[in-house]
Amino acid sequence: MVENEHLSDKAKIDLQLVESARSGNQAAYAELMDRYRDSIYFMMLKMVKNTDDADDLTIEAFGKAFSRLDQYSPSFAFSTWLFKIASNNSIDFIRKKRVQLTSMDTGIVMDDGEKIHVDAKSSSLNPEETIMQGQRVEHMRLLVSKLKPKYRDLVEKRYFEELSYEEIAEQLNLPLGTVKAQLFRARDFLAAMMDKTKDAI
Repeated sequence: MVENEHLSDKAKIDLQLVESARSGNQAAYAELMDRYRDSIYFMMLKMVKNTDDADDLTIEAFGKAFSRLDQYSPSFAFSTWLFKIASNNSIDFIRKKRVQLTSMDTGIVMDDGEKIHVDAKSSSLNPEETIMQGQRVEHMRLLVSKLKPKYRDLVEKRYFEELSYEEIAEQLNLPLGTVKAQLFRARDFLAAMMDKTKDAI
């Protein structure tokens, strides 16, 4: 019996693309993204109910999946693995957002029923954490500076200046779809670079 016989025809094509991407084929990454971007986006939108957040989470899902391709096993379909990464990432995002929105008076009720009160002072970093956070930001800026200019500009405007997709499109005189597509690529490059240099962060 062939090892991947249990996979559907679609999953077998995905596996070929994954193997090609692992060997450095950029077109394979793009093809995998084309196959699942809309599905992931609509799943994210259903979970977070905000188009900008869904866009960002979709980008992050692909970035995380592509930086962990070596961990993917063909014992199950690539799509199953990708959707699990996207779903977990979205759940983490929702939890963090809930923490930020939770009143300090009411506290947070955990899954096991335990209630945790938010300490107003806990949101500030201690000196060591401040240094580490600063190092991470510097490291991120260093990686961003290595991107091609068109990607670098987009990432800086979106994540450092915190502009919306519409504002970026207007400033750079680009179609909205182009801005989103190029940010996808930029995040892919960043994810790959961060994975290679994670020990430095």
